[in-house]
Amino acid sequence: MALPQSKETFTREDFIAWENAQADKHEFVAGEVFAMVGARRVHVAISLNIAAKLKNHLRSGPCRAFMADMKLEVKAADAVFYPDVLVTCHPDDLKAEIAMHHPTVIIEVLSESTAAYDRGDKFASYRQIESLREYALIDPDSRRVEVFRRMDNGDWLLAASESGQGLILKSLDFAAGLDAVFEDV
Repeated sequence: MALPQSKETFTREDFIAWENAQADKHEFVAGEVFAMVGARRVHVAISLNIAAKLKNHLRSGPCRAFMADMKLEVKAADAVFYPDVLVTCHPDDLKAEIAMHHPTVIIEVLSESTAAYDRGDKFASYRQIESLREYALIDPDSRRVEVFRRMDNGDWLLAASESGQGLILKSLDFAAGLDAVFEDV
């Protein structure tokens, strides 16, 4: 009987060094590496819409918006992700070159293949980030926005946009209507 081939695993630090030399992007969770595939046009358009609005809103303030190619290292979850959009206000992040560590807001645009993961295990990893105040999920197919907000007691509260208000990020005093979020989609 043949033995199963052993899986090569990385430490988070080794992964970051390895991944920086790769042509394609990968995410890392607890020693395992996952190749990322390209996104649909609507996914990219929505990410760009939100990042552009946030960049303009945050101009001249202490926070900055980053999109898809910026790594987020979640040490408590032993993971490295590429959020669609993240905002950080932390001075160490604003000097970082490779990866952010202290986001205030993370936004993921859902796809059929990632929606369950973004709502489940990925969100569980993100909840371990002490600085994270809001986690937004944008569903292009249903034109729905959901924002999870960390309450003072550490619990998370869902604020869904069924009313059509769009993306509201209280931690940044930011609002973008649904037409702005889904522009050109």
